[in-house]
Amino acid sequence: MKQTISKTSSAPALASIRIDKWLWAARFFKTRSLAKQAIDGGKVHCNGEHCKCSREIAVGFELCIRQGEDERTVLVQGLSNLRQGAPQAALLYAETPASLAKRTQLAAERQAQNAMANPHAGRPTKQDRRLIQRFKRDSLES
Repeated sequence: MKQTISKTSSAPALASIRIDKWLWAARFFKTRSLAKQAIDGGKVHCNGEHCKCSREIAVGFELCIRQGEDERTVLVQGLSNLRQGAPQAALLYAETPASLAKRTQLAAERQAQNAMANPHAGRPTKQDRRLIQRFKRDSLES
């Protein structure tokens, strides 16, 4: 006879979890290996201090995570050792208002710099095409 095992029992609540596993479950990094590399590279700080990837974190800890040009300061609000969808992962942390304001300001500055660096991005206008044609015609005649 076959026995069926039901999975109705819920997993026990976690008191603490490794920081690399939490970063992976909260979808800050695609793999635990990338999370470990970031921690070892000094791009993740726990409560203002450098940490190792085996560091146990709990609810209420403050993490400073640097990814590329962006730096986020988040408060741990939940623990999970399973990687779930983005909406569930977003419930595991809350970004501080100061961090969010700083990130949006830096993003706006980067966008403004890119706009100033290349004002003629995209297709040339009718006037630009006429100037290009005149330049080509004049360079062939010379």
